[in-house]
Amino acid sequence: MRKLSKKGNMNERIDVTLRKFRSRMTSYPPGMCPLALYRSLLQISMNQSCGKCIPCREGLMEVDWMLKSILNGDAAEDTLERLEYKCRMIAGTADCAVGVVGATLILDSLSEFADEYESHIKKRRCVENVTQTIPCVTLCPAHVDVPGYIAMIKEGDYEGAVKVIRDRNPFPTACAMVCEHPCESKCRRSLVDEAINIRGLKKYAVDSANADTVPAPKRNVSTGKKVAVVGGGPSGLTAAYFLGLMGHEVVVYEEHQKLGGMLRYGIPEYRLPKERLDQDIKAILDSGDIKVRYGTKIGKDVSVEELKKEYDAMYIGIGAQIGNRMPMENADAKNVIPAADFLQKIAHGEKMDLTGRKVVLIGGGNVAMDAARTAVRLNAETIHVFTRKRDDYTALMSEMIGAMQEGVRFRSFLNFLNIETDKDTNEVRAVWLQPEIVGEYDEYGMLTTEHSSDYPYRFKCDLLILGVGQRSDSEAFEKAGIPVNRGRILADETCTVKDMEGVFSGGDCVTGPSTAINAIAAGQVAAYNIDEYLGYHHKVHLEASIPPALPNPCVPTGRAEIMEKDPFERRENFDFVELPFTYEEAMREAGRCLRCDHYGCGVMEGGRGE
Repeated sequence: MRKLSKKGNMNERIDVTLRKFRSRMTSYPPGMCPLALYRSLLQISMNQSCGKCIPCREGLMEVDWMLKSILNGDAAEDTLERLEYKCRMIAGTADCAVGVVGATLILDSLSEFADEYESHIKKRRCVENVTQTIPCVTLCPAHVDVPGYIAMIKEGDYEGAVKVIRDRNPFPTACAMVCEHPCESKCRRSLVDEAINIRGLKKYAVDSANADTVPAPKRNVSTGKKVAVVGGGPSGLTAAYFLGLMGHEVVVYEEHQKLGGMLRYGIPEYRLPKERLDQDIKAILDSGDIKVRYGTKIGKDVSVEELKKEYDAMYIGIGAQIGNRMPMENADAKNVIPAADFLQKIAHGEKMDLTGRKVVLIGGGNVAMDAARTAVRLNAETIHVFTRKRDDYTALMSEMIGAMQEGVRFRSFLNFLNIETDKDTNEVRAVWLQPEIVGEYDEYGMLTTEHSSDYPYRFKCDLLILGVGQRSDSEAFEKAGIPVNRGRILADETCTVKDMEGVFSGGDCVTGPSTAINAIAAGQVAAYNIDEYLGYHHKVHLEASIPPALPNPCVPTGRAEIMEKDPFERRENFDFVELPFTYEEAMREAGRCLRCDHYGCGVMEGGRGE
């Protein structure tokens, strides 16, 4: 008689355990010793071994013993050589993937962290500055004191929370709306249940205390130094904010008639209402001796040489606002437009009715999602997003889900071949797509593709939007002698431009298209380094007191999510789509914070711009 397996219940309990273990893996804190991490991953392979083959059963144990000796500072000079030999032997002779993957993992670590291995063997310790840090603070590019402002929210001091945020980031409102919240990715609350909704709490703070009503820190006495800031986007205005507080006179040169850069001209109204952005900008301009020259293009209205003569230092934060076109025939045809240019046209008030038109969008980043969801609101009949592989979808999952809910259709594994146009009008009529199949992973762990045996096919469209990146308008700077490589200004991690005295640069014009918070971080770093260059060492003092940390009982509690309007309602207009937290939601969410600035990671340390 056949019976049901008694292992079913056991496997279910193991699955529950593995789900809990997965949260431990995702919340590994930044700054921990990578060799300890690799050893723990190796031990997973050891636990999975069936024990049938000697290379896996015995070999992985020997590798683990050698790693333990390295971590303990007991390894000999030849340990690394023996470790590599052992791993290569296991990878080449083990019967199954358990041994092969475990050994390959350690081989990868030998190349990725050669300096760490060398330090452990020769100095008997980790390389300098390897220590567990507060995950949310470390992973915020601007190093905002996240536990601090969450504690302020919990106390009901929303003005104080805004002050804490602005201690590092003068765009609390804009980031509350559009930040990609990398601070949440390794939140230690994941050990208990789920990461804290940090962006949601920030949004609750700025909804409760408008940024332009919260007084800025007291400005330092005037230094008599003048700094030119080229570009009034998030990076340039951040630099201007901190330099102004330090007592320097700042003049911002902005090509457009309004400040904000891509926050204003690249992010649609339904994600970032411009009156809310203006609250941040007003607070920045009121913080110090900051003047703005609107409608001024460098290289046309004023030269780089003039700025260098007139000012004691210069910061270039021009962003990357020019949309890329693909190098193929008909890429400049009518109704073919880069996503960044498409969004800027709408932001400038250009009327565009897409009623009855079929829209195709190539690309899967956040700018592409913004363009697709904007096309929805312009009443397009259909919007299809095509990418070559799944890895090309780099947009936030929430943005992709929002687009799907609003009717945008997605397809992957399609290679974009060419553009078909009408011979008489030169308007796009269709795109030709080649089906792809999956291939091997490359050295960076990214999926590769190759052509399928299926034939290319024609896909009709009336508007083709190219979401394939942006570039900076750096030509005038290059002509003036500023070092530029492939459109990007050459500057180091201190934002100092190579071989240019008193010239600094940061943000998208240095790194290529990135996020608003990365641009803000660059402006902050540049401001403190410009201040040092001018001969000072100013500090901006936080005029708020962080509440003391209290123990958290670590009771598993659900995460409060930011709710949105119904998709059928929000697709009808450009109104802001997110709904505010209730008081109860905010208090419960703030109460979930484990205060890692006091518990588990030690007291937060480090200077500005780190």
